[in-house]
Amino acid sequence: MSASAFDVPGYRRMICVTPASGSCTAALEDDYHAMVVTLWHDGTTIAEVTSEMDRVPWSTCPGAMGVLVRTFVGVELANAAARGEKRTNCTHLHDLALLAARHARDALPTLYEIAVADPVGGEILAQIRVNKELALALIHNHDVLSSPEAVAGLSLFGLRDWIAALPSEAEKQAARLLQWATIIAHGRVMTLEQHSDHRRIPANCYTFQDERRQNANRLPTIRDFSESGRLPLAAFDGERFQR
Repeated sequence: MSASAFDVPGYRRMICVTPASGSCTAALEDDYHAMVVTLWHDGTTIAEVTSEMDRVPWSTCPGAMGVLVRTFVGVELANAAARGEKRTNCTHLHDLALLAARHARDALPTLYEIAVADPVGGEILAQIRVNKELALALIHNHDVLSSPEAVAGLSLFGLRDWIAALPSEAEKQAARLLQWATIIAHGRVMTLEQHSDHRRIPANCYTFQDERRQNANRLPTIRDFSESGRLPLAAFDGERFQR
């Protein structure tokens, strides 16, 4: 297995969180998504939420932008995570909104880079860098973790208690982002037909609520950044994605 998941074929995700006076923007791009959320605030309360979705997996996903506004406008930055309602939102927009709220008072941007290597003998290496420094690595085989030692034997899906016990919020955030991305990376071994099967997907997001799941059409927007030579967010100009 490679010592770096960034040097071999696999899933890639980048998230850039950019605070400014009165606003904070969180941009994400990976194999399946390209989207941006900006929270406008007075230092305490979220006054406005804007978002763009330039690449999404399902035709119904853009409708979630209106739900994001209703979820977070008027909420205090410090209470954004307690607002809940993640399942009624696009989960990725929701996560970006929480990141923007968490970093809104920062002085400098934060860049998260994630790579999840394709399986080698069933084993998968996943790594996250924060501002170019390696923050955490996970190794799993069919979702059973072997590294780090503190989580050996646990399921990739069962890390809530371990993450909650980490000593700093920065470590917790990196661990959550890496766990979620490693789960999403399962899509690398799925066919488009499997990606498009409504029956495989629970009602965990805006598109797959009962009232709209049958109207959702799979879009052919998957990218392979480890093969293309372009990094995620390479075309992000600080305000939006360039198509």
